[in-house]
Amino acid sequence: MLLFLLLPFLGQFYVSWRTWQLLPTPIWIKVLTVTLMAVALLCLILKFSIPSERLSLGLNQLIYEVGTSWIIIMLYLAMLYLVMDIGRWCHLIPRTFTHSSVAGTAFVITVLLATFVYGNLHYRNKVRQSLELDSKGKVSKPIKVVMMSDLHLGFHNRRAEFARWVDIINREQADLILIAGDIIDISVDPLLRENVAEEWKRLNAPVYACMGNHEYFAQEPRARQFITDAGINLLQDSVAVVGDLCIIGRDDLTNRRRMPLDRLTANIDRSKFSILLDHHPYHLEQAQKAHIDFQFSGHTHHGQVWPINWITDAIYEDAWGPHKKGDTQYYVSSGIGIWGGKFRIGTRSEYIVATIL
Repeated sequence: MLLFLLLPFLGQFYVSWRTWQLLPTPIWIKVLTVTLMAVALLCLILKFSIPSERLSLGLNQLIYEVGTSWIIIMLYLAMLYLVMDIGRWCHLIPRTFTHSSVAGTAFVITVLLATFVYGNLHYRNKVRQSLELDSKGKVSKPIKVVMMSDLHLGFHNRRAEFARWVDIINREQADLILIAGDIIDISVDPLLRENVAEEWKRLNAPVYACMGNHEYFAQEPRARQFITDAGINLLQDSVAVVGDLCIIGRDDLTNRRRMPLDRLTANIDRSKFSILLDHHPYHLEQAQKAHIDFQFSGHTHHGQVWPINWITDAIYEDAWGPHKKGDTQYYVSSGIGIWGGKFRIGTRSEYIVATIL
């Protein structure tokens, strides 16, 4: 755990040291560059240490986005420097390219700009994922459901951005909207300041949601109150019957006393198509044992950026996309929103449009 906490500081030291060596500039420019890198890391520390209520929305957003973006940029900068160092050690790259080098500096800047401009544009493009679910005769007519997870509304995904998502969703003319947790990012404060609850009320279909771990980070009672005020039907270890559907919402795994799934589903109407909303895609066999027809989850972000998606693929049985165990179907979403820096590299922002037949 200590090593994990030290990693950002070790990474900061490495990229600062290698940047100092690389730049073919006067000392004052090197000092300024390394200082700005330190300020970026400081922004991340400040974001989690200063109460948001003390700062304006704009300043909160600036600190948040600089700090969280820098962590991702630092990761890619460290990987790039490591590749360059290995190339130099293997005598594939001359030392003149990695020390006081105009060409090396131009190369690093070009790679970073191309990567992160692409990553930001790719994040802003919300992918529509179609899905067909066979109800095996449990629904009397086709039902269109829009499903989302991991909106992370807050200081970086603010009301204006969410309004764009609402317009996208409304164009689907869905019968129902389901959300698999993490509606809120790390604080309810920015949502209250911008009255984001009113934006939720523009959605043209009923909304049902379960809790995510970020609802607990944002103080669960306040998060629950905001969700209720927004007109969202919150299912917290509870069940709702909507026509031919039985919607089951589990409380988040953060609550270690949440109800066991077999108990939660003991008395549901098995003649209806059952949908489980569970933020974390852990222990998928539980839904299969409870004879759930379909489970929708999020949380993983599919790693958000490469190569972190390789780690989530190793951790989870299903880190992203459709899956099946026995008669139970699953979909784990990479999320429509994002935590931290607005970059999608090797993953995507998505919403799911499911037709239950």
